[in-house]
Amino acid sequence: MTGRERREQLIQISRTLFAEKGFDGTSIEEIAATAQVSKPVVYEHFGGKEGVYAVVVDREMQKLLSMITEALSASHSLIKLERAALALLHYIEESSEGFRILVRDSHAASGTGTFASLISEIASQVEDVLADEFVSRGYDPKLAPMYAQMLVGMVALTGQWWLDVRKPGREEVAAHVVNLAWNGLTGLNPQPAITALSLTSTGRAHPVVAVPRASEKELRELEKARDKELKEAEKARQRELKEAEKAKVRELKERERLLKEAEKAREREEKLRQREARLVERAARLEQPDQVE
Repeated sequence: MTGRERREQLIQISRTLFAEKGFDGTSIEEIAATAQVSKPVVYEHFGGKEGVYAVVVDREMQKLLSMITEALSASHSLIKLERAALALLHYIEESSEGFRILVRDSHAASGTGTFASLISEIASQVEDVLADEFVSRGYDPKLAPMYAQMLVGMVALTGQWWLDVRKPGREEVAAHVVNLAWNGLTGLNPQPAITALSLTSTGRAHPVVAVPRASEKELRELEKARDKELKEAEKARQRELKEAEKAKVRELKERERLLKEAEKAREREEKLRQREARLVERAARLEQPDQVE
């Protein structure tokens, strides 16, 4: 083998071993033995286990990031989301060993390690997309980073779960992820389907089997309908708030009325008590001359 071919062989062997046993469970001896070379050859190419691991991880991260970046280049927000979900699931399906390496030693929710770093990089790209969307819709763009973390975290953790179960199929999982992210719990579609294009291993797009692609006009109409639903829901919420405010005002007025009535009743009682006290005092004075006699 040439030096380049040997290096590539060692990378592929290490990739398989790291996916199966993790970083700690893999040794330079095992990598060298599997490649049928001596340990110095591995050290010569990578300087040690940490070096070959860094190369493997960097390759996997760049591969997945390039797929996500391409997915986010779509024009419509819905298609961006669909392609991003499909890209992650496609990567998991076609590069299971690589994905296992990224997630084996670092859970997506841990905040540290290679996978968390990858999620942060993807979230930063999604953040830019969301910020533009927020501005166009009149939302606060300062909230985009938080929503980017929510969205990417949801897709990533779903991918970790799907890595082992593999059911249902890739397009169906992506459709349900997009259904939740796009429609929300209150507007879930009972039979969601992907409208975007999935990506092949060569990076070229092809239509998802048995799922018709929506035209730009249909997508715009879908978005308008969704915006209308959101506006109507907001109007209904505002009406409910106004009704609740009116009810609160009525309740406060009723409480004030009752308090005033209670105060008047106390005043009447106080006047009666004072009148009774005066009558008693007067009667006492009238009795005093008889007692003197």
